[in-house]
Amino acid sequence: MKYRKGRWSKSIKPLMAFADLTILICGVFLFEIQLSNYYSFIVYISIAWIIISLKNGFYEVDRQARVIQLFSLLFRQIVLFVIVLYAYMGFFKQPNVGRLALANYVVYVTVVVFSFKYLVFFLLKKFRVLLKGNGRTVIVIGDNSKTRQLIKIFKSKKEYGFDFKAKFSVKAQDFSIAKCLDYVVENGIDEIYFSVAELSNEEIKQLVDFSDNNLRTLKFIPDNKDIFAKNLKYEYYDYIPILSLRNIAVHEPINAFIKRSFDIVFSSLVILFVLSWLTPLMAILIKLESKGPTLFLQKRHGLDNREFFCFKYRSMAINKSTDDLHVKKNDMRVTKIGKFIRKTSLDEMPQFYNVFSGQMSVVGPRPHMISLSEVYMKKANRYMLRHSVKPGITGLAQVSGFRGEVEEDSDIINRVKYDIFYLENWSLLMDLGIILQTVLNLFKGEEKAY
Repeated sequence: MKYRKGRWSKSIKPLMAFADLTILICGVFLFEIQLSNYYSFIVYISIAWIIISLKNGFYEVDRQARVIQLFSLLFRQIVLFVIVLYAYMGFFKQPNVGRLALANYVVYVTVVVFSFKYLVFFLLKKFRVLLKGNGRTVIVIGDNSKTRQLIKIFKSKKEYGFDFKAKFSVKAQDFSIAKCLDYVVENGIDEIYFSVAELSNEEIKQLVDFSDNNLRTLKFIPDNKDIFAKNLKYEYYDYIPILSLRNIAVHEPINAFIKRSFDIVFSSLVILFVLSWLTPLMAILIKLESKGPTLFLQKRHGLDNREFFCFKYRSMAINKSTDDLHVKKNDMRVTKIGKFIRKTSLDEMPQFYNVFSGQMSVVGPRPHMISLSEVYMKKANRYMLRHSVKPGITGLAQVSGFRGEVEEDSDIINRVKYDIFYLENWSLLMDLGIILQTVLNLFKGEEKAY
């Protein structure tokens, strides 16, 4: 099967945020604001800007957005930022602050941030037109006035970066959803647009299942926007209304920021205060029993199904079947010290390095061996949806009794159900609860920890 391509464009938002913070910080030294502590003020405005941006969706500018939307975003951003800015003067009692200089600072931030935002917005449009970069290949299912208008937009608005490939008419004699999906896979299509009014519930279900299992973006062309649930994202391509699924809680910008911040802090503490002494100790114990490296690196599938090397303490003697054969009960390859560290899950501890580097999260769906992923996706519906988020050291499925060896199809089916529930209902409290339960399970012992 074909997997979703990596998107370099994911780096645009953090780079823009970094540039805006640079503008904010440089401006502090351009005006004689006369603060008592410039460094605490810089930290304050930087944190405030990030929080306001995440809540405001300041960097969530769609490719089909208009300039007026940039003005609207900037207005909300600056109004909230000014309130927080002047709150600093009151909370931290800055009697000598130059109010004219502070007003000039606000004007400077407004003008320079907007100018930079518009410049990036303009250059991205030119980049899509002239160099065909940052694009999306799309197909449309349905043949009515709205689908024809949408196709016209795809073809005429080259600055949006949509590469229209094909239209499938539901009324055609040889039409079938299977034919559409075959085309998507064979041609590496990124996004599927379809008219809700022309498809049956079963056909829509087929499309939703396919998009989940193959990491494709699915968007709806509604016949009446009032009939849809509120958790769908509503967008306009010119004047054509488009709906897209928004069922991944961690994809919300503020949620993503909170989760990544927690991962960095938590993994840093573990690396400094646990792995700093545990790794040398494990190296001695492992090497006393068997020759070979202390760490075991194995390729796993991560976010967007990209491969990465998952770190573990080596628990088996060196063998050729490591990447193909899952560990079973009483597996002869497992060493004596390996049995202990697997039983206590200590073998997973080096994965905090994966978390710190951004390849994994503390909590999330467990990453499987590549050879097993190919098998499991055929057994469990929506299996590939697990790869919409970073894999975790522990997860909801693991603390719910679905860890270790998959002995029956029901094991992987239930594991996937728990994983999908997690990514659709994520909260920081849920993560903390899963971590606490994981620690308790280590002391109680688990039947499948072998």
